[in-house]
Amino acid sequence: MAARTVLTYADYAAIPEDGRRYELRDGELSLMPAPGTRHQAILRDLLGILNEHVKRGGLGVIFPAPVDCILADTTVLQPDLVFVDAARRARVTERGIEGAPTLVVEILSPSTAGTDRTVKAGLYARHGVPWYWIVDPETRTIEALALRGGAYEPASRLEAGARGGLPPFEELILDAGALLG
Repeated sequence: MAARTVLTYADYAAIPEDGRRYELRDGELSLMPAPGTRHQAILRDLLGILNEHVKRGGLGVIFPAPVDCILADTTVLQPDLVFVDAARRARVTERGIEGAPTLVVEILSPSTAGTDRTVKAGLYARHGVPWYWIVDPETRTIEALALRGGAYEPASRLEAGARGGLPPFEELILDAGALLG
């Protein structure tokens, strides 16, 4: 059996620009399919709401995909949204976010839902991302997960028709129905 080649950030950064998005998951390169229009509409609206809130409060910075979240030399992910609070601001470099951001948000697509809920959740947890939101357009829910003891636990959940705050932005009232259509 041939030994598995483990890729690093240097290998990842050397990939020629071909218009596609890639991630590096524990040294293995993964091609990410382009998201659909519903996914992108949710991303656009959520980005607008969170970015305004974060800027107004001087809380940190928000980045939409594609932005490299460099969790380790062999793990580079591109969450749909990334929030880096003011205390972690030094992690924002020209290359991307170097180290765990405060919050990552993944908007599920049929082709990525399983990976987002298992593989990527495990990687985010292992690398110390405190908050993980999973936006599910099919069930019309937004789940906020909190890192506790090295694993994610449910912290809060909004369903379509509900309004409320989600950690780490409890003071920001989100309208799940308006966001999820």
